[in-house]
Amino acid sequence: MTYPLLILASASPRRRELLGQAGFDFIVDPAHVDESGLPGEGPEEHVIRLALDKVKKTAFRHTSGAVLGADTVVVADGRMLGKPHSPEDAASMLKLLSGGTHRVMTGIALIDAATGKLEAGVEVTEVRFRELTPGEIQEYVSSGEPMDKAGAYGIQGRAALFVEGINGCFFNVVGLPLARLDKMLRKLYG
Repeated sequence: MTYPLLILASASPRRRELLGQAGFDFIVDPAHVDESGLPGEGPEEHVIRLALDKVKKTAFRHTSGAVLGADTVVVADGRMLGKPHSPEDAASMLKLLSGGTHRVMTGIALIDAATGKLEAGVEVTEVRFRELTPGEIQEYVSSGEPMDKAGAYGIQGRAALFVEGINGCFFNVVGLPLARLDKMLRKLYG
């Protein structure tokens, strides 16, 4: 199936890389939105709201194409973990994830710029980490890799060594559930 040009409303290098790997024609037009949580907002509501905010903010600048927005958080022990604010914050997040199972949630939204037709949803993947030593956490944080990633780790990088198993979409953990995106595009344009 041939889709219209995708317009990625995100500056995420991982999302760009995944779209390129999957063979999509796309351009990048980031929407800069406040990613702060709202009082009483759960993680699913949070990621879908941000994905919708991104596509709506970007869509008005285009007359055609499918505007794609996404936002990812990690949820562990009832806490929503975004990108760490400091190396100490990253270490704290990794300590929380060590030896347990957490959920990665990505809100994904698509809007057809010409018609305003919209599709949105949330993809959830469970990830199980092995027990990490304080030295492993410090070494990983010192690498700098965790600093721009939800939950302070990149499954496609050095943190792959921490993962004992996943239940769900691997690409969701990287930052964009590709199978869900394809399904949404087929629904929007099929």
